[in-house]
Amino acid sequence: MVIKTDELPAAAPADSAREPSPQAGGKGRPGAAELPSVMLLNGDCPESLKKEEGPAEPPRENGLDETEPGEETTGQEVIVIQDTGFSVKILAPGIEPFSLQVSPQEMVQEIHQVLMDREDTCHRTCFSLHLDGNMLDHFSELRSVEGLQEGSVLRVVEEPYTVREARIHVRHVRDLLKSLDPSDAFNGVDCNSLSFLSVFTDGDLGDSGKRKKGLEMDPIDCTPPEYILPGSRERPLCPLQPQNRDWKPLQCLKVLTMSGWNPPPGNRRMHGDLMYLFVITAEDRQVSITASTRGFYLNQSTAYHFNPKPASPRFLSHSLVELLNQISPTFKKNFAALQKKRVQRHPFERIATPFQVYSWTAPQAEHAMDCVRAEDAYTSRLGYEEHIPGQTRDWNEELQTTRELPRKNLPERLLRERAIFKVHSDFTAAATRGAMAVIDGNVMAINPSEETKMQMFIWNNIFFSLGFDVRDHYKDFGGDVAAYVAPTNDLNGVRTYNAVDVEGLYTLGTVVVDYRGYRVTAQSIIPGILERDQEQSVIYGSIDFGKTVVSHPRYLELLERTSRPLKILRHRVLNDRDEEVELCSSVECKGIIGNDGRHYILDLLRTFPPDLNFLPVPGETLPEECTRAGFPRAHRHKLCCLRQELVDAFVEHRYLLFMKLAALQLMQQKASKMESPTSLENGDGLSLESKPDAPPAPEAGGEEEGSSASGLATVKELAETVASDDGTADPRGREVIRNACKAVGSISSTAFDVRFNPDIFSPGVRFPESCQEEVRDQKQLLKDAAAFLLSCQIPGLKIGIGELITRSAKHIFKTYLQGVELSGLSAAISHFLNCFLSSYPNPVAHLPADELISKKRNRRRRNRPPGAADNTAWAVMTPQELWKNICQEAKNYFDFSLECETVDQAVETYGLQKITLLREISLKTGIQILLKEYSFDSRHKPAFTEEDVLNIFPVVKHVNPKASDAFHFFQSGQAKVQQGFLKEGCELINEALNLFNNVYGAMHVEICACLRLLARLHYIMGDYAEALSNQQKAVLMSERVMGIEHPNTIQEYMHLALYCFASSQLSTALSLLYRARYLTLLVFGEDHPEMALLDNNIGLVLHGVMEYDLSLRFLENALAVSTKYHGPKSLKVALSHHLVARVYESKAEFRSALQHEKEGYTIYKTQLGEDHEKTKESSEYLKCLTQQAVALQRTMNEIYRNGSSANIPPLKFTAPSMASVLEQLNVINGILFIPLSQKDLENLKAEVARRQQLQEASRNRDKAEEPMATEPEPVGASEDAATQPPAAKDPSPSLQG
Repeated sequence: MVIKTDELPAAAPADSAREPSPQAGGKGRPGAAELPSVMLLNGDCPESLKKEEGPAEPPRENGLDETEPGEETTGQEVIVIQDTGFSVKILAPGIEPFSLQVSPQEMVQEIHQVLMDREDTCHRTCFSLHLDGNMLDHFSELRSVEGLQEGSVLRVVEEPYTVREARIHVRHVRDLLKSLDPSDAFNGVDCNSLSFLSVFTDGDLGDSGKRKKGLEMDPIDCTPPEYILPGSRERPLCPLQPQNRDWKPLQCLKVLTMSGWNPPPGNRRMHGDLMYLFVITAEDRQVSITASTRGFYLNQSTAYHFNPKPASPRFLSHSLVELLNQISPTFKKNFAALQKKRVQRHPFERIATPFQVYSWTAPQAEHAMDCVRAEDAYTSRLGYEEHIPGQTRDWNEELQTTRELPRKNLPERLLRERAIFKVHSDFTAAATRGAMAVIDGNVMAINPSEETKMQMFIWNNIFFSLGFDVRDHYKDFGGDVAAYVAPTNDLNGVRTYNAVDVEGLYTLGTVVVDYRGYRVTAQSIIPGILERDQEQSVIYGSIDFGKTVVSHPRYLELLERTSRPLKILRHRVLNDRDEEVELCSSVECKGIIGNDGRHYILDLLRTFPPDLNFLPVPGETLPEECTRAGFPRAHRHKLCCLRQELVDAFVEHRYLLFMKLAALQLMQQKASKMESPTSLENGDGLSLESKPDAPPAPEAGGEEEGSSASGLATVKELAETVASDDGTADPRGREVIRNACKAVGSISSTAFDVRFNPDIFSPGVRFPESCQEEVRDQKQLLKDAAAFLLSCQIPGLKIGIGELITRSAKHIFKTYLQGVELSGLSAAISHFLNCFLSSYPNPVAHLPADELISKKRNRRRRNRPPGAADNTAWAVMTPQELWKNICQEAKNYFDFSLECETVDQAVETYGLQKITLLREISLKTGIQILLKEYSFDSRHKPAFTEEDVLNIFPVVKHVNPKASDAFHFFQSGQAKVQQGFLKEGCELINEALNLFNNVYGAMHVEICACLRLLARLHYIMGDYAEALSNQQKAVLMSERVMGIEHPNTIQEYMHLALYCFASSQLSTALSLLYRARYLTLLVFGEDHPEMALLDNNIGLVLHGVMEYDLSLRFLENALAVSTKYHGPKSLKVALSHHLVARVYESKAEFRSALQHEKEGYTIYKTQLGEDHEKTKESSEYLKCLTQQAVALQRTMNEIYRNGSSANIPPLKFTAPSMASVLEQLNVINGILFIPLSQKDLENLKAEVARRQQLQEASRNRDKAEEPMATEPEPVGASEDAATQPPAAKDPSPSLQG
């Protein structure tokens, strides 16, 4: 079957790494070893990665013109030019000269960053670099610096301070003092996040892998904590965040803060004073410090007396650290030790992520004085935080200017994508801060006299609005409920239009923030929009959902260019004067030309077609698949739409159907040359629809599969010929394509082209009489899509009851929180959690008035946060009422009947865990709770108190800009690997890694996927050290950008454990696997299909270190889980039986071993047949076990007969060899090695290359001939698959067993 992946727009990677939405990235200079190499392509555009040879794809009308992954050029070779690095000598005051490796395309500024990070120069911030006496410009690239070459000497020259530089210096010193302190990560600030890998590896990996542990058979302690063993009911929370030894910080100072004498008076400013600091040293000495233009010195001020004269020792230091070293011996000793520890940490533990990751638990922390944190809280921080001159940033201008950067060749595109990504991550951070300030009541509304729900805000050049239905805008769509979902629909629209990236069409920066029960939409501001009325501004679309509609030729032209990839049909609607208006989007999509002359589109909430399963339309009936399942159902709003992935999958499905139908007709024509071609009506197509795997031809049963494949290849070629419309296709061929087009609902009769009209079934939208037939077809297409969703997509999903319960609880929690004042927040949240999760039958809420007695009872505050009405209604909620509401919500929203009235019933009935429910509700609502053990099941006291609720964070949705070139390289590399070309694949993936680093900085989800694949490739190619190093980075990055217990992180831990085992680091491998098992237990519980793979891994490693009884506990659990989820006759279960049998053999319990191996043998025999290699292997092993059992029995008999005088030959009990254990580990983790010599490999590659050339030649020959005459072999036909070296046909981690 010809499966195509090229219609996914760049936003929806076909197979890169099916990750959840990437929440991460970050600027950070790659280490010297990973300097980004500039890569130049002859073709200068992603198209240069396209296939030159072979017929062009049929004009698919759908999908971007993207390549299939791995289609490498042959004509245009990709030339990778590595910009060779060179080393320069750095001369800094007070230390020995040292050399530094640099790269020509780095900026001078990046050397500054390296020096500010180095242990011996980290205390300097205000300096410049000089070459031969000339100062280098901060922002120039090194290659443009005249005379800079290998061995050049760069001198570090101290510069005079300004107020800005002095502040940056103090901030930097504070950051160095706090560099090992995790409080910023727990508090979710400055893009810090947590990582715990080093706790489990104990610095035992990579270059420093001294292999001090577990050399083959050193005695190692393998016993896991009790709560990790299979069958344990205990689910502790504290091990989630183990306390790291480095976190007990070395105290350098007691206090470093701004002095109350700031700012300096005029006469002192004229002496060069910039600001004053107050310090209490570790020895309890209180000192006042002046920051002046020349540096830092002690002054004679005290807390109550101002005296700016220098104090003794009269020591002026350019760096604050040097001054503190002079006056405090403890500071000198501890600061040096702290920096030593800091630089020993892996860089990935400390580089900032570009989007903030929040932790749902945190330990109890001391609240220490922190001058920078205090200052950040009380100033907007904008003047110097962004290092941009001037005050607030013009976000809209920045977002749009980066899109306008040139993109003709690779370096330009990299620069552009890097700029887009950086501005987006900055905008997201600013928008999140603003949204929280709005809800906390700290921003003045621009319409303060209106009701709080209707207020709008502007802060820092960002516009904020609340998710309520103001002015009955969404009255026909579901009111406030529709107003709540509209922002996320709109964000999805923005994401999609950004991904298509049409020049000249602009969208707004958009971030959606859920915080304290409110939804806030943050948008950049169109220039001039605030000065004029919306009615005058909108020149395309409708402001009243389709009553008045206008259009504009320039907008039609721009949107027409997005219609193919987005599958949107250009169509006409009627306005209120019954005039026809042409649109190429939904009517709600508005076009506004800003004062900057740019064409903006906004309100993209109906970019995708509606989901008819949740939109009952009078007079319309849905297909049988839908009605059978009880659809359509009325939903609480009318904005339900299909996801982009679903639309793509549906069109993909239709394309396959189109190919099958055409192939079927061609075969029928062949079979009966005399008969007229069969006509296929829409109905016939749909009968095939419900059986997507129907054989392509009635007689295909008798023919080989190759003929159907070649039939499809013929169709493909025919489709191209018809679409190119050069008159070469014969009429019967045209007829075939026309019939197939009609059957699948294509809008063209000469080529496959499925598009949707997003206004079909929109309330209030009317269509002209002349379009009725088109409208009818479009309605049918939407119904088919609704049926496809139910019959093809949803059966692949499982309903998670826990997910259903926590989502229902989240809906209730949202409205519950809206009535809570800030002072009652922790009491209200802990009360809700008690009602939700605690077995205590009647928890009582503590009202905030308990703490303080206020004399004035009835103060009316003007500037209340939205919706706050001194409301204490939340305090009367009971567990019975909450669970009744949860069941009701599950029924109303998800149409699922929950059979439970309390949390304990839910846990019992559905096999849930309270700790998992707590994690889910916390992540969904932004709650952070104290890290401690909660007694959920106590009936004597509630589980939570107000002190247990530490914080409430925002939940942020935003756009993730992509690195398109890097992504193409990544896909090409994946494809090469799957064809068995490991080395070439590895080079492409490495190149992708460089480009990803170039665009995203050092931290990003996609970089994580790259590192994982590289690690696996190096492992397969036998380079374990490199595999370990890459996988260690992948684990660290996954922890930092996705979360320490994210399912991806758990998988990364398992892969790292495998590579540790292969490198003989056995105890490390075990502690990593135990960590993975603990996290899986916490997140999913024991009853989860992945648990089988994990337990097989643990069991095998324990078998390898001869802990047989412990090993059996894990392997037998894996067998039980596999049997439950894959059925007792699956091959996974057979493998499980074999692994258990091997351990029993090692224990000399041959009866049990035989029993298990027989089970496995039976499965292999029935599933694969007697002659399969697996069945034969199992049969051999059975014989071997039988012989051992007989030998043992003989010996026992001898002992019974002759007692102690028996002559017993020694029994051979063999401990398993590490090689055999590793071989089994590879099998269960989906890594298959097939022993091939280097010569075999070379021969195979030559053979594959020869075949490709033959195909190329035949294809070129066929092109010249009549298209119907030949049936060329399709690319990637089964023969090729058979000859590929299967060393790593699919290194994707999902492949198991």
